[in-house]
Amino acid sequence: MVSSSISVGEAGESRTLYGVGASLGIAVGRILVLKRKTHKAARHHISAKQVEAETVRFFEAAARAEEELLTLRNRFQEDLADALSIIDSHLLMVRDKMILDRSVEIIREKEVNAEWALAQALVRIEAKFAKIADPYIKARFNDIKYVADRIFGLLGGRESDSWEGLNQTIIPVAHDFSPEDVIRMHAKNVRGFVTEKGGMTSHTAIVARSLGMVSVTGLKDVTMICSTNDAVILDGFNGRVVLHPSFEQEKQYYTYQQRYLDVLRELSTTVNLPSVTEDGYQVSLAGNIEMLDELGLVTDYGADGIGLFRSEFDFFQKDMLPDEEVMFATYREMLSNLSPKPVTIRVLDTGGDKFVNRLHFSGGHYRQERNPALGLRSIRYLLRHPELLSTQLRAMLRASRYGKLRILLPMISSVDELRKVKVILEEVRVQLESEGVEYNSGVELGIMVEVPSAVIMADVLAREVDFFSIGTNDLIQYSLAIDRNNEFVAHMYDPLQPAVLRMIHQTVEAARLENKEVICCGETAGDLAVAPLLLGLGVRGLSMRPAAIPFVKQMIRSSTMARLTELGEQALRCSAADEVREVLQDYLPKHYPELFGDL
Repeated sequence: MVSSSISVGEAGESRTLYGVGASLGIAVGRILVLKRKTHKAARHHISAKQVEAETVRFFEAAARAEEELLTLRNRFQEDLADALSIIDSHLLMVRDKMILDRSVEIIREKEVNAEWALAQALVRIEAKFAKIADPYIKARFNDIKYVADRIFGLLGGRESDSWEGLNQTIIPVAHDFSPEDVIRMHAKNVRGFVTEKGGMTSHTAIVARSLGMVSVTGLKDVTMICSTNDAVILDGFNGRVVLHPSFEQEKQYYTYQQRYLDVLRELSTTVNLPSVTEDGYQVSLAGNIEMLDELGLVTDYGADGIGLFRSEFDFFQKDMLPDEEVMFATYREMLSNLSPKPVTIRVLDTGGDKFVNRLHFSGGHYRQERNPALGLRSIRYLLRHPELLSTQLRAMLRASRYGKLRILLPMISSVDELRKVKVILEEVRVQLESEGVEYNSGVELGIMVEVPSAVIMADVLAREVDFFSIGTNDLIQYSLAIDRNNEFVAHMYDPLQPAVLRMIHQTVEAARLENKEVICCGETAGDLAVAPLLLGLGVRGLSMRPAAIPFVKQMIRSSTMARLTELGEQALRCSAADEVREVLQDYLPKHYPELFGDL
């Protein structure tokens, strides 16, 4: 990944901005900068007699916000069924007690205006989310803010949002867009957008990917850098925004865009074909998801199943922890909808600063850790609170009757930890049998290989489990001793570091000797520039965001395992990341010109 930066030429020359390609594709057009007003809520004291009227005014604004969302949902429900599930979640938030009840409570207790009360309620909610390290859960605060912003606007007397005047040649640029904004843009045939905020895991990005809209996010101060009517090229593959492109750049990208459209047309006919190399090697391509809303994407993009379901989201939707029945209902729906394809559910990956202050148990008390990344997190936390692990395992095993379940254990760092979990799993099995509860006895158990100790002990661990899942995000972080959220060292976070590649290869070799499957489920699995290298290192299963699956599948179907293996051997001989990058820059355009061409 390229960190956000700007390459600036002389006045009038082309400049390139680098962010995060949150949705694949190429879009060419003219910029429309939307500098929305920040909602500032001044505190105004009201009399006791005015409190009831102010409460009514707040509820009326919330009701109108709900009405707007319902109108939008009904207008597009036939065409955008998958994306509209996110509007459903926003409708729930409009009615949420965290927002409504707390705001009304502040109005009545402090005798203040509704705007200030809502702002204070939002501050309290944001403080909770700020303690979360997991970006997939942390990004959900943006959805709450979108809903609050809608209510703010209605309290201030604005009319409903209007996107009239937009057309397919316009590229909207703003600090941020809500999922509803993206749906409106899609309805106006806008092909892409740019934001200062956001990333791969936001609901806005998820909607953009499901609708096929190009998006580049995480471009700091982009609304200040560019101006309305600037010519622009969006490159969602590489996270590039090319301002004032030269004639040659436009020509190059138009060619690239045409190739991409040709690829899309071809993908529509091959999406359900097997991911098999030209010389007959099968590669499993699965989807990573975090909520039931994304199930449709897994099917639509031809995934071989769910390679990673992040179960944390269920634990943060409400003030109370989900009980066994809630988890059972979620897992049953996934398994029954995907059957007979496998569904891999990762047990709760929490701890450190990942919202553990919300998990209260008898005898357990949250205390801020000095070094949470190396502290009581993931499987360590669950072993300290086995009742939580047992409840989740019960829900999983009960649901296993409805499909093919695989249980995944995060951050296993020793054989001892694994064996302790297996004891708890066996106790749960015995409990269910004694209660006469049916479950599938063929459930597979796997571990995430994401710390160096697991790589070193991979030969032993492979004898204890059914499969490995390499979590490249954490493996890179822990093996290179780099905090990817630390601005001073984040640029050193590089999946092409030879040390990382050797660890992946070592893990694959250890699993191969025991005839165990190895899947890669980190962000690099869906990176078109890195996926061939992972296969060349011996990985035979990739799990990624669903929208990337057709592109990776096409690469696989036009590859031979012999060539990929040679690529992997070349990379393993490299001594620096830049050398690996040079190998890929030579290999990719030569073997996949339709995707990489001359770029």
